[in-house]
Amino acid sequence: MQEPDDVIFPLESDEKKVMMNCEARGNPPPTYRYGTFLSVYAETDYRYNFIDGNLIITNASEITDFGKYQCKAENSYGIILSRDALLQFAYLGAFSAKTRGGVSVREGQGVVLMCTPPPHSPEIIYSWVFNEFPSFVAEDSRRFISQETGNLYISKVQRSDVGSYICLVKNTVTNARVLSPPTPLTLKTDGEAHRHTAPLAVHFPTSVLSAKGVTVRLECFALGNPVPTITWRKINGNIPKKARLRKSQAVLEIPNIQLEDSGTYECKAENPRGGTAFKGHLQMDSGEKLQWECKATGRPRPTYRWLRNGSPLTPQSRVEMLNGELTIHKVQQTDSGMYQCVAENKYGAIYSNAELKILASAPVFIPNPMRVIATLGKDVSLECKPRASPKPRITWKREDRRIQPSKRIMLLRNNTLRIVNSSRADEGNYVCRAENQFGSAEMTAMLSFVLPEAMRVELSPSRVEVTVGESVVLSCKATHDTSLDVAFQWLFNQKPINFQQDGGHFEYIQTVRARVRAKSSTVDLMIRSILLKHAGKYGCRAQTSADTVFAEAELLVRGPPGPPGVVIVEEITDTTATLSWTRGLDNHSPISTYNLQARSPFSLGWQTVRTDPDPVTGDMESAMAVELNPWVEYEFRVVASNAIGTGDPSSPSRSVRTKEAVPSVAPANVSGGNGRRHELVISWEPVSEEFQNGEGFGYIVAFRANGTRGWKEKMVTSADSTTYKYRDETFPPLTPFEVKVGVYNNKGDGPFSKVVTVYSAEGEPREAPSDVKASSISSSEIRVTWKPPNPGPGRPRGYEVSYWKEMEQEESGIKRRTAKNETSMVLTGLEGNSVYLITVKGFNSIGQGPASAAITAKTRKAPPAQPPSNLMWIQEGNNVSLSWDPVKAKDNESDVIGYMVKIHRHPTTMSVQFQGFKDSRFKELYCHTSSHLHWHRNCLFRAKLDF
Repeated sequence: MQEPDDVIFPLESDEKKVMMNCEARGNPPPTYRYGTFLSVYAETDYRYNFIDGNLIITNASEITDFGKYQCKAENSYGIILSRDALLQFAYLGAFSAKTRGGVSVREGQGVVLMCTPPPHSPEIIYSWVFNEFPSFVAEDSRRFISQETGNLYISKVQRSDVGSYICLVKNTVTNARVLSPPTPLTLKTDGEAHRHTAPLAVHFPTSVLSAKGVTVRLECFALGNPVPTITWRKINGNIPKKARLRKSQAVLEIPNIQLEDSGTYECKAENPRGGTAFKGHLQMDSGEKLQWECKATGRPRPTYRWLRNGSPLTPQSRVEMLNGELTIHKVQQTDSGMYQCVAENKYGAIYSNAELKILASAPVFIPNPMRVIATLGKDVSLECKPRASPKPRITWKREDRRIQPSKRIMLLRNNTLRIVNSSRADEGNYVCRAENQFGSAEMTAMLSFVLPEAMRVELSPSRVEVTVGESVVLSCKATHDTSLDVAFQWLFNQKPINFQQDGGHFEYIQTVRARVRAKSSTVDLMIRSILLKHAGKYGCRAQTSADTVFAEAELLVRGPPGPPGVVIVEEITDTTATLSWTRGLDNHSPISTYNLQARSPFSLGWQTVRTDPDPVTGDMESAMAVELNPWVEYEFRVVASNAIGTGDPSSPSRSVRTKEAVPSVAPANVSGGNGRRHELVISWEPVSEEFQNGEGFGYIVAFRANGTRGWKEKMVTSADSTTYKYRDETFPPLTPFEVKVGVYNNKGDGPFSKVVTVYSAEGEPREAPSDVKASSISSSEIRVTWKPPNPGPGRPRGYEVSYWKEMEQEESGIKRRTAKNETSMVLTGLEGNSVYLITVKGFNSIGQGPASAAITAKTRKAPPAQPPSNLMWIQEGNNVSLSWDPVKAKDNESDVIGYMVKIHRHPTTMSVQFQGFKDSRFKELYCHTSSHLHWHRNCLFRAKLDF
């Protein structure tokens, strides 16, 4: 049910544990053991531990543990072996510390900088750093980094290329990175480079051998002045539509390679001085190699032999057998079948079994032709069972004419041709043709008849399909000699039906019809309110004293399909996953379609995915999920549907991660602005992890001032970054820039966003506020007003008011800022009868602008310091009259404009109005006494000036 996968284990891992998974089903439950092709058995080493069928290797060592592992599951009925799982160890050594010599070329010449990578396993990714990390060399039509050699090719050197170059390699498994020593590149001054043709500096091999379904990358790059242009073509054919040109056409990438993609490909490099071309042949691997190892222990040491489908296997040009190891080179369809390894010595022999299943092959018929001898008048079945994958399309012919199904001649779901109530006219040759995308084959069935028996029995219908809850009648008709009586018996799945026990669903009905020479007897079986458990084979046995005959009919009860079997991810690419599964129960209604579903950490539960082919028909057990996101973990499941409905989903597959790919989604909402003086601030929405497509994800920020040609590009290595700031003292405030933001990862550069216009920071205000005015409000307050400066760059975001006394220095003054972009302010806490100088300036986030010319304002005088004197009061009933001497203000005091009189009473308060006093203004009178409301002389009076 689950086989161990190939493992690439990082040597630097802190865990130092390797796990291989193996699961088999059997009754009794199987036991497990592992062996390696290095003749090391897991159970003899203390570092090996088992949890059911899972093998855990602690302190894994490259020296002792590298190799192929195979899981063996065994119970009392037999033994099966898993696939070979290869355990490899990932590592990345260091570059040689030896100083690298400089490279010197003339401007305009081409150059190749060698990487010479350190020891590593498995593959590594190459990139080059220019001068200092993380300034990476950007690949374009002039510069190319070969992922085959790691070398950097510059077709035409420019002055801007002068500098130090460092080769950076990254292990694809451990993500470890190492840097080479720098290689200086300088320009020669002893002459000028002339224009020259475009020799190919790198190209793919003359013969490229590829396995089916993988992605092929063909490299081609040339040196030349002017910079050459690379073009591709396929000799005697067209380049596949699915192919993509990468890295300024230096790489031709063909995904999911198929047989029709093979052929001769040509790359051509041209410039005005001439051109060169290269041709290489891309071909499919003609077949995989199968290796099985069989090992047994015994004394004397056992010998080995192999069987295929029960017959001895003999050595051939493609088949080798040595010491229990079977090797089949270039596996073909005819090699499929059941294999047995027989280990034997003089005391006995033991067998180990395995199945070889070819997943993609043209149809093959074994045997062919087929002779069928039937009884005249009976129903005849002609089977058509080719070996093929995927399942082929079947057609039947007779005498070069296609057979059309009728009531008497039916094509069953298993491709069997059934002829009901056969006659002499049905004798002859029938041809079954099977066809799939890999080829076709035909099988001839030769039908002939023998004389009928004395008694015949017919059961009709011979095959009936119903839905749960429906009813059906099966009719059994026996034709026999009139002198004989016949007895009938109904059977269900070869067991007699008990009509008393199952009377609620089954009813027995018998009729007899006599003819001149023969008597016809008929019995009917009625099945009411059918349940799913009633599906099966119904038999009718007719018996006379001379003969017994039997006929059988199939009752299919339809329902939604059951869940498909185990879903296996056979191959994973960056955007596709090839899935296979086993058919579940169709519940007697053919499966019409399969629905493939997936879920990931970014999806809301299970989502239906697009497939190739689309739709996935019910006769398929494999399909490709397409349009997946690269570098995302997925689980998959399959749901089957038929005419009745949709069944339950299969169990989820194991979690797999799609492979890395170049990013395909650009950042959204690119904008910017603000910042500090001489800064260009660029912002964007970060790309979700779901669309980063691989490790090493970052952003490429490109910008140029409006009206200029060349783009400045800066790399932002953090995937979570949302801003980039560029500072340049030379550009003025609010300079418009064209801005775009792209993406990249370890696989290469992705798309850029649309170009937007972003302005640099505006700078501090350039002009002072105008029309500044100030007026005194009181002895401690002055109101200041102004108008904003003319609109333009450096507009204020607020204002600062500075003020100081006339006899003081400006530097000692007080500064106050407006809360917002207001144009007035009240200065408080000032000294009375004093002259103040006041200036106003604008400010923003960049800085302050110039101040306005200073203006003056004088605060009012202070209020009189002495209180009113000679306060007198006269009580007349409920009225109280007050009088006092007027207060005369001094020179430095403001004039008296009125008085305020209060009378306090304890604990309650009442109000009395005064009037009629000369040179006085009256307000309220309050009197407070201890316990009475009436006035009395103990009240305390105070006079207070109101000015």
